[in-house]
Amino acid sequence: MSASTIISRCEDHGLRLTDQRRTIAAVLEAATDHPNVEELYNRASAVDPNISLATVYRTVKLFEETGILEKHEFGDGRARYETSDREHHDHLIDMNSGEVIEFIDPEIEALQDKIAEKLGYRLMGHRLELYGVPLKDKK
Repeated sequence: MSASTIISRCEDHGLRLTDQRRTIAAVLEAATDHPNVEELYNRASAVDPNISLATVYRTVKLFEETGILEKHEFGDGRARYETSDREHHDHLIDMNSGEVIEFIDPEIEALQDKIAEKLGYRLMGHRLELYGVPLKDKK
């Protein structure tokens, strides 16, 4: 994905795109992790030192409100973000390191559909977050 993806989605929603918003969009597109606002600020201000933390907060809130970003809270007290147009995936959070591991499991997906159907529903979406500790120390 390139920065134009978030930018084009902003344009589709009629959002005004300042240079700072474009920088924040590029940083979000480049993220391979689930950054929080402070991490986004550090990355964006490395590109444009004039970006303030308040600007990053406002931009993230705006992107979240328009459905461009998804907010995740993985139990560490900090909201983390990723683009909402990514393919569906679930998360496993390492409670020791805070690492967030993305995964897709067809068996889990099928089981969720089966449970919803058994309860009389058609599943329209879900979020699955698993929390664990490594079985043995990672080197």
